[in-house]
Amino acid sequence: MAENDRQLCVVTWPGYEPDDRETRSLIEAAGVEVEFRPKVGPRTPDDVASMMERASAAIASTDPFDQTVFLRAPRLRVIARTGVGLDSIDLDAATRAGVVVTRTTGAHEETVAEHTVALLLAVIRRVLENDASVRRGEWDRAGTLTPWSLQNQCVGIIGLGRIGTAVAQRLLGLGCEVIACDPYVRSNNTIEIVTLDELFLRSDVVSLHVPLTPETQTLVNAHRIRSMRRGAILVNMSRGELVDEAALVDALVSGHLRGAALDVFEQEPPARPQLLELPNVVLSPHIAGFTQESIRTLTAQAVRSVINILAGRATPGIVNPEALIHPRHAGDGGAAPSVTSLLGDADV
Repeated sequence: MAENDRQLCVVTWPGYEPDDRETRSLIEAAGVEVEFRPKVGPRTPDDVASMMERASAAIASTDPFDQTVFLRAPRLRVIARTGVGLDSIDLDAATRAGVVVTRTTGAHEETVAEHTVALLLAVIRRVLENDASVRRGEWDRAGTLTPWSLQNQCVGIIGLGRIGTAVAQRLLGLGCEVIACDPYVRSNNTIEIVTLDELFLRSDVVSLHVPLTPETQTLVNAHRIRSMRRGAILVNMSRGELVDEAALVDALVSGHLRGAALDVFEQEPPARPQLLELPNVVLSPHIAGFTQESIRTLTAQAVRSVINILAGRATPGIVNPEALIHPRHAGDGGAAPSVTSLLGDADV
């Protein structure tokens, strides 16, 4: 096979380990060339298009794939997303171009829930503030940095999917009152379902667990922040664009909000200096879904998705099965395989 005819997989997922024995053996057995281009900062669609010009597949982080990328990547057949968020991919444009999009599931939900509770506890127990105080040589016991309690607090969860439910279970175990808002959930045996407005009014803590869509962008705006209880805490493990960051900073500076726990930001890495300087904010670099174990699982799932789609085999996690009937998936001039043959019993 000529060098230009080899199938190329461009990996932008920074958790990919080229020397991992399992993934390396899978890639080598499939005869797929790998180009590692990890995403460690902001990228434009033009940046992505330049990387994907020869690619047959991508194992992607949060890189922006819009219509311009698909026009400049005529060989691209599959994007394996390491995670569940699809806001960085124009799914309609991908489907029209015949690019199958897959996502990984089951590897990170519990991990995100753990991270949510960890950051929330860090804010309420003022862990970072007390840590910094001790390192300065202070010993402020029962003083200005005295923590607060999570027990008996009302926590409002926006989005009661797998992650939101896992967070709720942990918080119930910590003695919290948990309420939730989710347009797809009408009732729950252990959690009171309320309207969005009621959730903001009643909650001591508001925790976000919804995807970024046109409807959820700036869901937490200045008006909703003002409607929250004075001294409330905001937790965001979903997408930075769900929150009006300028309004959040104003509320934190004024003392209307007691604190915030943020794993995601409007721009990543975060570019709002005041947010980075506030002592009542706990930050992490969009790692809620990552552990050493989950990274290995996510990577292996994405690699298998790429290999299966390139080989015309069934694979789980496909979110746009209509793309499978595109001529781009026809082999050597033949007809494109049927959706059924490629999906099989896969969970789409």
